[in-house]
Amino acid sequence: AWYVPCLASIETLQELCRKENLRCKAIGITNRSLKSYEVEYLCDCKVEEGTEYYLVKWKGWPESSNTWEPQKNLQCPLLLQNFFNDKNEYLSRVREGKALKVRNHYKALNPAVADYIVKKAKQRIALQRWKEELNRKKNHKAMILVENTVDLEGPPLDFYYINEYKPAPGINVINGITTGCECTDCPAEKCCPKEAGFILAYNKRKKLKIQPGLPIYECNSFCRCGPDCPNRIVQKGTPYSLCIFRTNNGRGWGVKTLQKIKTNSFVMEYVGEVITSEEAERRGQLYDNQGNTYLFDLDYDSDEFTVDAARYGNVSHFVNHSCDPNLQVFNVFIDNLDLRLPRIALFSTRTIKAGEELTFDYQMKGSIDLSSDSADGLSPSRKRIRTVCKCGAVCCRGYLN
Repeated sequence: AWYVPCLASIETLQELCRKENLRCKAIGITNRSLKSYEVEYLCDCKVEEGTEYYLVKWKGWPESSNTWEPQKNLQCPLLLQNFFNDKNEYLSRVREGKALKVRNHYKALNPAVADYIVKKAKQRIALQRWKEELNRKKNHKAMILVENTVDLEGPPLDFYYINEYKPAPGINVINGITTGCECTDCPAEKCCPKEAGFILAYNKRKKLKIQPGLPIYECNSFCRCGPDCPNRIVQKGTPYSLCIFRTNNGRGWGVKTLQKIKTNSFVMEYVGEVITSEEAERRGQLYDNQGNTYLFDLDYDSDEFTVDAARYGNVSHFVNHSCDPNLQVFNVFIDNLDLRLPRIALFSTRTIKAGEELTFDYQMKGSIDLSSDSADGLSPSRKRIRTVCKCGAVCCRGYLN
């Protein structure tokens, strides 16, 4: 199903819920907020007759209900700290640009400062709601965090989190496999990779041991082995806590790891809508006009299908390109052995430190053998308009395509 973002603001929805006596936890309308007043954020401050007052936005109440309250009435130290941090952040930026004369002893905040503080508070709440939504929808144990210390950009309005491929009508990403290996201690002689004519992809430490370009065949739902089987890695989902963060060099959102990742470890799967190549061509022309694309060709064996992660995807939707990446793409087959529809997994190419941004090469160059026929099948969809690369790598090619 296709979803349409709600055009009404949170404040409008809060006011409607309050008038109709409706509860909605997602927008802060609960039994508690209907019967009491709780500070949601602070909008402004002023000094009158030596007393400091703050303009309070009450949780679950529209902005028209904001009131001025003396500081002694406020029991919200964290919100006060956020207020001062946002004010100081704005003023420090203004000082750098020398666009506004700042007074240390004020009777009222400059309207521009107050406007920034409100926007920052609304952004903080929106990002917190988005983080909670992402963690409700994910199917793995690791956490997803969200961070923006760069600008006032909030969550993307037209993005929906999914955990697996979302096939377009007429496309079947599960081919009805009904058999699996008989191993009780994988890998055995007749384990899934050997049945497919390949070696087991993982070593005893569950780290990747095959070269780029080779496929991964994992045990499936019909195999006799249990969940601790060393040949079940990608299907368990992202094992690391990750943070979607706003980059400071114009690359939009990015993803960084919050934990150390060892070499050849599975990091995440690239998912989205599975569409035909013809539909991908049509969408690609539209995306070119926007200066970005999330199309990834599934051309391991043929070029019939493409993954489009523009509207539907997981954390991988936000992973940026780099000409010197720390992630590598591999084709994976589990419950679907159709060579036209591999799953796409991203593995670490080296040790990645906690706090480091995760990237992969949109052209799949570097560690991959470009002379290999299978390597050609790992390339993302080619863009028609050259896009300038901002990865900052020493070996940067200058363009993403």
